[in-house]
Amino acid sequence: MKKFELYEVKDNKIIRKNPECVRCSHGVFMADHGDRYACGKCGYTQFKGKENKK
Repeated sequence: MKKFELYEVKDNKIIRKNPECVRCSHGVFMADHGDRYACGKCGYTQFKGKENKK
């Protein structure tokens, strides 16, 4: 993946599109897989907001 695809410039500020991994150091981004974010370095998975089904 190209590094410039992970950032967005808005109002002269740099915004990260994907979150960073909480286990790895800064600069390690998590991959967006639709319903979850996953780290390719350590394997940590964070699920996106779950909807309450009734």
